[in-house]
Amino acid sequence: MSGRLPLGARPELDARLVAALERVGQAARVALRREARRRGLTPTQAQLLSRLRSEPAERRRVDVLAAGLDVAHPTVSDALSALVRKGLVTRGREGPDGRSPTLHLTPAGERTADELEAWHDPFLRALAARPRAEKEPALEFLLALIGRLQREGLITVARTCTTCRFFRPDLHAGPRPHYCALLERPLGTGDLRVDCPEHQHAA
Repeated sequence: MSGRLPLGARPELDARLVAALERVGQAARVALRREARRRGLTPTQAQLLSRLRSEPAERRRVDVLAAGLDVAHPTVSDALSALVRKGLVTRGREGPDGRSPTLHLTPAGERTADELEAWHDPFLRALAARPRAEKEPALEFLLALIGRLQREGLITVARTCTTCRFFRPDLHAGPRPHYCALLERPLGTGDLRVDCPEHQHAA
C-alpha cells in the first residue's frame, strides 16, 4: 500500500506499535553511539567493523557495505579510510589478476569489533527477563515486518530466513516446523536468522 494514511484511518494499536518500535530504535542508536564514542569511533565506523567481522570476503566491498548499512558510497569510503588510519582495517588486492579489492580487520580491529558488541548488553538483559514463549512470536512478527518494509522500499537489504529462497515454512509438525534447504536442517522459530550471510533472495 502506498501513500499516507489519513489520521482517522490509522488503527490506534498499529500507531502505538510504530511509536514503540521508534523508541526501541532510538535506544539502539544511543547504545551503539556510546560504545563507539568510548573507542574513538563514529557509529558508522563501529557498524563497519561489525560487518567486516561477519561478512564473507567476497562481500567486503564498499558497494555491498553501503547497501547493507543503507548509507551513501562516499560515507562508507570515508569511514573505511578512517579505520585504515586507525590501524583497525587493511586494504588489499586478491584474485588471479590481483585486481579484486579486499578489506580485512587487523588484530586490533578484531578486538575492537568484539568490544563493540557490548552495546547489545542492555537489550540482552531486558530480554533475559522475558519467557521464550513471548520471544519466539515476537521474532516471527518482526521478521514478517522486516519483509514487508523491504517490499515497501524502506529496508534495502533484508537477509532474513523468511525472505530467502532456501526457506521452507511450516514443512513439519512439532517445535521445529520450518526447513532450510541450504543447511538441510529443520528450524524452530527461535532459530530463524535476521541477517544470514548465505542468504539468497526468494523470487
